[in-house]
Amino acid sequence: MSNLYLLLLILSLFVASYIPRVIPMLYFSQRKVPEWFSEWMQFVPISLFAALVFKDVFISHAHFEIGGNIRILAMFLVAGVAYKTRSMAWSVIAGLAAVFLLSLL
Repeated sequence: MSNLYLLLLILSLFVASYIPRVIPMLYFSQRKVPEWFSEWMQFVPISLFAALVFKDVFISHAHFEIGGNIRILAMFLVAGVAYKTRSMAWSVIAGLAAVFLLSLL
């Protein structure tokens, strides 16, 4: 690959990721967002996070796994730590430690 090709690729990727962010910002900067839309958008991050977590916890090697899945136990531990501490850092540390320790068993 030539340097020009890589530069064009990087610029293309920049434009492809920048435009979908700028257009809504420009559109909604001059208009008021409807209340129903604003309320609905509050659930989008939670939904996306839940979908990512579900896939990583329950699906392994393209198969749905429940029995003997240590990640389910780690998930409950992380949920408890997150609820108790309300800290993302402690939740991540607890999750990593739980998966590591449970994988040793």
